[in-house]
Amino acid sequence: MRPLRPFNFNTSAELFPAAIRKKKRAGFTYRRFGTAAEAVQFAMEQLPTDSLNGAYLQVEEARFDQNGIRTLYESEAFPLPRRPKPVETNADADAA
Repeated sequence: MRPLRPFNFNTSAELFPAAIRKKKRAGFTYRRFGTAAEAVQFAMEQLPTDSLNGAYLQVEEARFDQNGIRTLYESEAFPLPRRPKPVETNADADAA
């Protein structure tokens, strides 16, 4: 994977749902965000995975698919706090 060019997370962004849906119930509708960071955070932390599949983020002239959105979220430059990853516990290890 090539490194990201400098990305301005403070630029406004638009999040579009997948064009074709197999389900009748849409996971989300078009949303506009004041910053790309808020859009990325919403996509990664609030949308179900199946809703993110096929969706894309538009920031100025650049488009980011599900993988691109994930790359932005995981980048060191991402300015917002990330949702803590769930801690995996092993009940058997605790009992030993």
